[in-house]
Amino acid sequence: MTFGGCTRRLIGLLCLLVAGAGGFSNANAADMPAHRAADFLNSIGVVSSISRRGETLQNTIHAASYLGIRWIRAGYEGDIPLSDLIELHKQTGVRFSYGLGSGGADLTRLTAGARQLALAGALVALEGPNEPNNWGVTYQGQTGGRGGSWLAVARLQRDLFAAVKSDPVLRQYPVWTISESGAEADNVGLQFLTIPNGAGALLSDGTKYADAANVHNYIYHPNSPGLNDNKTWNAADPTSACKVDGLYVEFGLTWAHHYLGYPVEALPALPKVTTETGALIGGVITEDVHALNLLTMYLDQFKRGWSYTSVYLLRDRSDEAGNQQYGFYKPDYAPRKAAVCLHNLTTILADHDARFSLGKLNYSITNQPDTMHDLLLQKSTGKFELIVWNEKVSGTSQVNVNLGSACAALTIYDPTLGTSAIQTLSNVTSVPLTLGDHPVIIEL
Repeated sequence: MTFGGCTRRLIGLLCLLVAGAGGFSNANAADMPAHRAADFLNSIGVVSSISRRGETLQNTIHAASYLGIRWIRAGYEGDIPLSDLIELHKQTGVRFSYGLGSGGADLTRLTAGARQLALAGALVALEGPNEPNNWGVTYQGQTGGRGGSWLAVARLQRDLFAAVKSDPVLRQYPVWTISESGAEADNVGLQFLTIPNGAGALLSDGTKYADAANVHNYIYHPNSPGLNDNKTWNAADPTSACKVDGLYVEFGLTWAHHYLGYPVEALPALPKVTTETGALIGGVITEDVHALNLLTMYLDQFKRGWSYTSVYLLRDRSDEAGNQQYGFYKPDYAPRKAAVCLHNLTTILADHDARFSLGKLNYSITNQPDTMHDLLLQKSTGKFELIVWNEKVSGTSQVNVNLGSACAALTIYDPTLGTSAIQTLSNVTSVPLTLGDHPVIIEL
């Protein structure tokens, strides 16, 4: 079967059998609040070197436009010219999280670059050091991270936060934590946004590090290998039930030395972002699986409270070994199936206005298994976009989407098939769906 130029085995068979008013009982339907479609779209990001490491600015502009991504994780690492970032923003509207990168510690350079991006309307947030467990930092003459003391890392992050919040241009922008805080060798308190009283950390109570927690919750992990139902839903779980490198082991109970952070019940509401996630194609992770994983991953992340999610990688690295076949694009910029599916999703949901008042939709889903999830979005036109997706490795699930009253017209889309409607229906009160492994969108 082909979809949007891609060939794949369609596990999920979509059935649309519709009854007129009175055909189904809607006694369980309830008014459900919507999220703005623009807010979901704004959460969709990737990691890219823009115009370095074999990537070219023009190809990045084309890829970003096609995918419909709204932000890119970047920084001064690799000497990406700020003029390239600003040109990419002008051409596509893409904005940037701007960080210290791997081993960086130059706060003057970071804030100067971020200030230029902010003045151009191209800044999302500022980010602390990338994975100091792997790269380490040297700050104010002190080396830290990896297996030694993390005091230098903590002081760098503390000073980054203070520098941003004292800057008249940058103070309105959020600061994100370091990534892999759960690896801290000594208890410097990086498992908190602000060190609480009585934490017993090496830095003083009240030390402010960040506005949001930053995690690298890759979909596949030694604790969660292979294909499973609810694969991306579980990777986005903010609680201790998560089996990958998620929020709990970074900010609840650190994975390296088990320092206490936030209580598990506080984690779902903790402001949080993902600056790296994704899946490496190979073995059972085919291009089909990769595409489906990334599609449901963005939905799961937003549904479970992650305000921004960046996938590693826009384009496969061509300058290093061991990091191949993560990308939406191959090294020659040929789009993978994941690129086509994300393009379809962002095209169907396209909307930029986030200033309107949200409404509610009266609906319920009956017979919903734990592998099926839903997300209600609303466009600035007033249209609702009800996304329903299933995460079964094999087999299908049948549910009814029941509406509180007869709907004069609704349209069904399948982003694995294309951007055109697959069916338009009128005067309906219920939509039975049979789904296996991907989302469908009901617009009404």
